[in-house]
Amino acid sequence: MDSIKISTAQNIDISYEIAGLGERIAARCIDLGIFLVLGIIALILMGASEATMSGGGKIIFIVFLAIFVFYDLVCELIMDGQSLGKKVLKIKVISLDGGQPTLSQYILRWLFRTIDFGIPLGWGVVALVSVIVTKNHQRLGDILGKTTLIKTNPRTQFTNMAFSFSLPETYEAQFKDVLHLNDREIELIHEVLTSYYQTGNAELIYTMAAKTKAHIVVSIPAGMNELQFLETVLKDYKHLTSMVNV
Repeated sequence: MDSIKISTAQNIDISYEIAGLGERIAARCIDLGIFLVLGIIALILMGASEATMSGGGKIIFIVFLAIFVFYDLVCELIMDGQSLGKKVLKIKVISLDGGQPTLSQYILRWLFRTIDFGIPLGWGVVALVSVIVTKNHQRLGDILGKTTLIKTNPRTQFTNMAFSFSLPETYEAQFKDVLHLNDREIELIHEVLTSYYQTGNAELIYTMAAKTKAHIVVSIPAGMNELQFLETVLKDYKHLTSMVNV
């Protein structure tokens, strides 16, 4: 499987599995299926009006056209880089710098859909060829927006993943200062652990542990290694934030 290594703002290299052509096509087919259903509903509503292009019919047509045109842009903005089809296929848009794409990146992807999927250019032939030949499987909009699509589910299911188990009621946090971390930093630690479980690259663990220790100003207790430290940080964060939200 093709993957992409992205250096995050914390200078941690994370490997993501790139979404394949089949997954992109399947996601697009689901989205088009949604439009087909909406189009049928729109035609029924327009047919129920006195005339297809009467005032009511025109409004229905304009609303449907607006949904069709802005669907991808709005969905990716409010659904963290996913349309309904992408969500079903568990793929999402990500910036090549490792973060969530900016508004301008989403807009660039959206603007160049006309070229990637335009009818005069062969119903997606441009996008198809571009995804096949580019290193990171990018369509033209991705190349210009510096984005690509990755899989959101891990390649392998790990039973020892930090958030895959429930903590006992008697659990006590060892590092209460983990509350100084934010959700994105915790997500990054989770991704580092995921990458380590997949690749065995211990350097990621050492680097992430050092940065986390410095950030929350703690020392690793005797008898605890860096991997156990990061797993404990996630457990503590989960425990302490759940206590706050009660």
